[in-house]
Amino acid sequence: MEGRTLVLCTANAGKVTEMRAMMPAGWQVLSLAEAGIREELPETGSTLEENALQKARTAHALCGLPCIADDTGLEVDALGGAPGVYSARYAGPERDDRANVRKLLDVLSGSVDRRAHFRTVIAWVEAGAEHLFEGRVDGSITTEENGAGGFGYDPVFRPEGSELTFAEMERGEKNAISHRGRAMARFAEWMKGR
Repeated sequence: MEGRTLVLCTANAGKVTEMRAMMPAGWQVLSLAEAGIREELPETGSTLEENALQKARTAHALCGLPCIADDTGLEVDALGGAPGVYSARYAGPERDDRANVRKLLDVLSGSVDRRAHFRTVIAWVEAGAEHLFEGRVDGSITTEENGAGGFGYDPVFRPEGSELTFAEMERGEKNAISHRGRAMARFAEWMKGR
């Protein structure tokens, strides 16, 4: 079954469930724990691509199975693309979503240019091959938090063409247009052709 099994490089049970639902029939998706990987995977790259590949390569070296990992960043035009690869740690190493949002709103206080986009990069690593899949959604940063759903910067990110922030949307509505949803769709389409 090895050729039809992959490891999702996350401790997030929700991501594992989502990935299992997207995979073509016959593929088994394992979490890190199910693959016997207890180590924290490195994320020391300077780009989303580097981080995703680093996690997938490390997990592949530990278990020998095909591995998939993702990294996501919010890139704000007025901040030269920041927080970008440091989105989760923008306000400090604690990875505090609320503190990250407060810092972003403070830094953008008074800024007229509030354009931003979310990007997710998914890396697939198996013996002898690596592939990257990207998803992006453009939008803007609101001046205050709106909505109670989602996580991270969702309460202050309003995608283009919407009056709602990601945090105000139903999960299915957000997933249909989100950066992660778009990257996952590209990955799933590629997997169907295998």
